This record gives sequence, structure tokens and C-alpha cells, in this order.
Amino acid sequence: MGGRWIAPYLFLTLFVCSVFHIHASEPLFYESFDDSFEGRWIVSEKDEYKGVWKHSNSDGHEDHGLLVSENARKYGIVKELEKPVNLKDATVVLQYEVRFQNGLECGGAYLKFLRPQGTNWIPKEFDNESPYSIMFGPDKCGSTNKVHFILKHKNPKTGEYVEHHLKYPPSVPSDKLSHVYTAILEPNNDLRILIDGEEKKKANFLTGDHFEPAIIPPKTIPDPDDKKPEDWDERAKISDPDAVKPEDWDEDAPVEIEDGDAVKPEGWLDDEPEEIDDPEASKPEDWDDEEDGEWEAPKIDNPKCATGPGCGEWKRPVKRNPAYKGKWHAPLIDNPDYKGIWKPQEIPNPDYFDLEKPDYEPIAAIGIEIWTMQDGLLFDNILIANDEKVAKSYREKTWKPKFDLEKEKQKAEEAASNLPVKLSSYQKKVFDVLYKIADIPFLKAYKIKVIEVIEKGEKQPNVTIGILASIVVVIITIILRILLGGKKPIPRQEEPVTGSTSTPAEEKEDERPERKEETEKEEEIEKEEPGALRPRRSRRET
Repeated sequence: MGGRWIAPYLFLTLFVCSVFHIHASEPLFYESFDDSFEGRWIVSEKDEYKGVWKHSNSDGHEDHGLLVSENARKYGIVKELEKPVNLKDATVVLQYEVRFQNGLECGGAYLKFLRPQGTNWIPKEFDNESPYSIMFGPDKCGSTNKVHFILKHKNPKTGEYVEHHLKYPPSVPSDKLSHVYTAILEPNNDLRILIDGEEKKKANFLTGDHFEPAIIPPKTIPDPDDKKPEDWDERAKISDPDAVKPEDWDEDAPVEIEDGDAVKPEGWLDDEPEEIDDPEASKPEDWDDEEDGEWEAPKIDNPKCATGPGCGEWKRPVKRNPAYKGKWHAPLIDNPDYKGIWKPQEIPNPDYFDLEKPDYEPIAAIGIEIWTMQDGLLFDNILIANDEKVAKSYREKTWKPKFDLEKEKQKAEEAASNLPVKLSSYQKKVFDVLYKIADIPFLKAYKIKVIEVIEKGEKQPNVTIGILASIVVVIITIILRILLGGKKPIPRQEEPVTGSTSTPAEEKEDERPERKEETEKEEEIEKEEPGALRPRRSRRET
């Protein structure tokens, strides 16, 4: 008879457990931004929040999110929860995705989990002063590069709310991929921070050295009224008062002196200067002493000095002075009056209190209140849950496919950018012919320009035909110019940089845009190849 009742009770128990499990597996809050946020999230109407929020898809995906659309702006937006989330006595998981589509050099991308604001609170007036319980997420600007976790905790003695910052938080991923940030608050007071599902930081809320300032104050503090005695000596070492400077100690002796043993090398050319006028240089025919000043030949290294031991006036080298000792100081000895480093005495901390658990405030709303210099920040898939497995399942479903796709695309782009440009056999032959054409004598003045066009073609072999057409046009233009009586190309000449052999008419010709471009190219070659021909200069440039 009793066995008949066991089956119904067992069935009822299993049913209740399954219902409870299904309920526990559901998120407490979830925002996918699949639909527009308008009407569900409230944009702050405060004057300083000028940034425009947009409902936009992530670059390369159909999935939508909440987009920061402008740079150098403040942004504020808030979502009230239907029911406050209690953070006490249960695991609570806070999770969301954010992608820096244009990078993040300076700005925040964190969430604020707001505590109940009171009956008079108006969501559209959400701002930096709106009190929160937890602030969590990436922040990067200058030397700041961290994933914040800040707990705003009420001091049970003073009633004041104090910000407690997680010490040594993880850094922010620096790429442009989607990343998911997870904070797990556990009943044993542990906190775990995950980035992309990987644990990056573990801390305990009540351990003194995990938060700054510590949530539980120290039991003792230095006595603020305790003062260091006037006769307290903290010097461990002192100068020996009985020490006397030796009579032979010369504080004025120089560090270096002439080497009296040095001998002038044989064959030293006393009467030869180190530099001489360039014997091959000559005064340009168009040089005007009144306009240009007295012409002087450029200097070159004296070739006689290169073959001999040296030129000019010989001077003895210097050496370190063996008598140099520097300024005399008395040696240090142990201080007989040393009492150690003074510290004020410790007294009981009047603000001390003890806790078994932090006094978390409930989460009544979620806000994004940031300032950023970059646009393109995309928030997505904001989740609050009581089960870590729920957060993991959402990561696998919403974040992982996007991240894998973005990662593969990034690898493909990096591989493509590192691939050398390959030319077909046909294209190689074409470019070989083009280089030979560039060596034709009557193209000498345009050689650099032609080679520059050829090199661009080698980097973009798919435009080979266009390169051929460009060079043919250049050649035809030059031939027509010569046949129709145009000016002949002006050959470059090697000459000293201090003078010029160009005439005023030639200088005017040099002002043509194509000549200016050629001259700039020649100057670049001169920097890279010192042995190359120097560019022509007008005398007013010397």
C-alpha cells in the first residue's frame, strides 16, 4: 500500500526540481540589442552628454549592438530593471561584450550597475553623480590601461559610501576584435574577472590587500597626535668628527694632465692644413660678386694628411692625473646616537568594523556613462545571471562565433599584407624592357621619373598595361617637344654645392612642377646613396 504513494511523490519531487532548475538557468537580465534601444533605454538629457547613440550592426556581422557614433564626446544612457537584483547570498555574474571597431586610444567602455535611486529619480537625468553599486569594464587613456572593478560600499559606522578599487586589475585587449568581459561575485566573498572566458584576476572582497582602500578598515592606525621627539636621530651613519684631511691631499689637482712622455710621430706634417680648397672647383661664369658675395672654393680633406701620421700643429695628448683625488670628505662611521626610523605609535582605529560579507546594494538599473575620444565602440549582449554556466552558454552562443570570424579575417589580412608581389613571366619581361627604355640617352633628364612609374607598376602588377601606356605617352611627348622646337632636356651636371653654373633662364625653367619633382627625387637619392650625382642648386640656395 505504501509503495503506491512512492511513485507520485517521486514524480512530484522531480517535477519541482526540474522547474526550479529551468528557472535558475534563466538570466536575471539580458539585452541583445537585436531591436532598437529606443523606448527601452533612456538617453541622458543632461547638457554635457552630447554623444549620439545608434542602433548599428557590428562591422562584418549582421548582429546589432549599441554604438558610440561620435568621437570626443560624453555619453549617457540607462536602463531600469523590472526588479532589483540582490547581490547577497548567491552567485551573481555580470557580463557584456564590447568591440573597439576603430581602436581605443583614450576613453572608457565600462558599465555602471546602479543601486536604487529613490522615488524622485528621473532616468533622463542620469549622469556621473547617479549612485552605483558596481562599476565594471575597460578603461584606457595615457598610462591608464585596466579593466575596472569598483565596489561602492556603505560604511556601517559612518553611513558614507566609499569607492573600493580592485588592485592590479587586468589590462585591456588592444585590438579591434569583439571581447566579452565577465565579473563573477561568489558567496564566499571571492571575485573573479574573466576576459573572453579566461580568468585574468581573482580577489577576495574582505582581504585587506585586494582592494584600495580595504573594505574592512585596519584595527589600528598611527596616532595622529604622536610627534617625533626633537632629539630623535634617524641617521644610521655620520661623518667621522675626528678625521682630518691628509696634508698631501690636493683638492685642486686637475683630472687630466698632458702626457709628458708622448713624442710627436715621425713625418708629422706641421705646415699642412687639415682642409684645403678643392682644386677642381672653379668660379661659375654667372657668379656676380656684388650680388652673391666673394666666391670661395669649397673645402675638401687634405689628401696629404690621409697618407701621413697627421697635419697641423701637434699637441701632446692628455692622460689621467695620478695625483687627482677630488674633494676630500671625512669617512662615515656608525652613529652612536642612532635610534632607527621614527614611526608614530599605533592606536585602536575608531572607524574599525568587521564583516562576514560585504553589504552589497541591489542593482536597480544599468547605465553607460563614459567619455571617449574614439567612435565605433559597440556594446552588446549585456547579461546578469545567478549561474556561471548561463554566462558561459551565452558566450559560446553570442560572442564566440563573432570572435572566431573576426580573428580569421584578421589573420587573412595580415597574411595578405606580408605576401611579396609576384610577377608573371610575361610581366617580368615587360618590366625588363621598360628599364632598358629608361636608359635611352635622350630620356636621361626624365629617367628618375620614368623609373618611379615603373617601380609603382611592379608593386601593382595588375596595372601593367596602364604603366606601359603612361611611359609611351611620356616618350611621345618628349619626341614631339624636340621635333616642334621645344627646349631640349637639360642634362644634370656634377658640381660643387657652393656654386652653380645655371643661367637665369635655366633657373626659371627649373621652376616647372615636373622639374621640381625631379629635383626632390634626386635629393632623396643623394641622402640614400652618397656617391650619387648631387642635385643642381641655384646660387641663391647656397
